[in-house]
Amino acid sequence: MFDPATGEMIGTAPRGGKAEIDAAVAAAKAAFPAWSETPAPKRGEILFRAAQIMEGRKEELSRLVTREMGKVKVEARGDVQEAIDMAYYIAGEGRRLFGNTTPSELPNKICFTLREPIGVCGLIAPWNFPIAIPSWKSLPALICGNTVVFKPSEETGGCVTAYVECLLEAGVPAGVVNIVNGTGEEAGDALVKHPDVPVLSMTGSTETGRIVSKNAADMLKHVHVELGGKNGIIVMDDADLDFAVQAILWSAYGTSGQRCTAGSRIIVHEAVHDALLEKLATAAAAQVVGHGWDDAVQVGPVVRPAALEKIESYVKIGQEEDGARLVTGGARPDMPAELAGGWYFQPTVFADVTPDMRIAQEEIFGPV
Repeated sequence: MFDPATGEMIGTAPRGGKAEIDAAVAAAKAAFPAWSETPAPKRGEILFRAAQIMEGRKEELSRLVTREMGKVKVEARGDVQEAIDMAYYIAGEGRRLFGNTTPSELPNKICFTLREPIGVCGLIAPWNFPIAIPSWKSLPALICGNTVVFKPSEETGGCVTAYVECLLEAGVPAGVVNIVNGTGEEAGDALVKHPDVPVLSMTGSTETGRIVSKNAADMLKHVHVELGGKNGIIVMDDADLDFAVQAILWSAYGTSGQRCTAGSRIIVHEAVHDALLEKLATAAAAQVVGHGWDDAVQVGPVVRPAALEKIESYVKIGQEEDGARLVTGGARPDMPAELAGGWYFQPTVFADVTPDMRIAQEEIFGPV
C-alpha cells in the first residue's frame, strides 16, 4: 500500500487467493448457525457498541483514510461518520425485522412470513469510500444474521481491517466477519465463484460488474453491483450562478473526482453558459491541490499512478476531439519537494463538448 500524497510505501498485506477465500468462507459458514440464532435485538446491541467504538476512534480512522487513498480531511471524517451513522441506524433495525400476516383463503389456516438470514455474504469493497462502503455492505447483512467475507481493495486494506477491528471489539464473534486481501483476479474471482457464498455485493467499475454478474449467474446468486457513472449537473437560466459553481466544485472535484457520483458533465442553458463557464474556470483554477490532511487543501491526490495516467490520457483524447476546448487545468501541477512523488492532477474544465464525444460519455474518474 502507498500514500498517494507522497508515493511512499506505507504498508503491506498478504496476497490471498483461492485457498484463503476457501478458509474464510469455511469460517463464515461455521459461524453462521450461532450468529443467525442470536436474537436480532442482541445483534443490534453489538452493532450499537461498534458505532460508539468508531465514534471514539473517528480521528484515527479519518487519518487512515487520508493516508491510504488521499481524501481531504473533511471528506475523510465524513467517510468515517457515514459508517458511524450506519451502525447506529442498523442497530435499531434489530428490533424492526418485521414479517407480515395475510388473511387466509382457507378455513382454520393462518398465513404469515418471517425473515431468515441467507448465509455467507461475499463483499467486494472499493478504495474511494474505504470505511463508509464496507459499513453499507456489511452492517445490514450482519443485523439480519448473515456472516461476511470481505475482499477489500488492494489500496485500502488497512481501512477495512481497522473497521472490522471495531466490530470485533464490540462483540461480533470470531468467524462472523472475515477479510481476505488480494487482487480481484485471484481473491475476488474465487469469492464470486465460491459455491457456499449465495450473496454478492460489489462496488467498482462497470467492466468488473459485468464479469461478476456473469460468473455468479450460473449459480443464481443474489448479486448487487454498484458501478460507474457519468453524471450531469443541469444549470438553468434562473440559477444562482455563484451557488451553482460551489455545488459543481464539490461534486466534480471532491474525492479528486474519484467517485461514481461525481458531476462530470455540466449541462447549461445557453443564456448563462458564458457567465457560468467564466466563473467555473476561475474557481477551478483557484482550487488548492495538496496533501489531504492540510486544512487549506481542497483537492487531494488521485489514488495510484495508473489513475493519473488514465486521467492524462482522457485529457489528450478531449484535446484531440474535434471542437472540445481545454479551458483550465489539464496537467500535473508543480508540487513542493515533500509532495513531488505524489499523484496529483489539476482541476480541469473542458468547454464546447458535444454528447457524442468520448469525454462526454466515458467515466474518467478524475478531476475533469
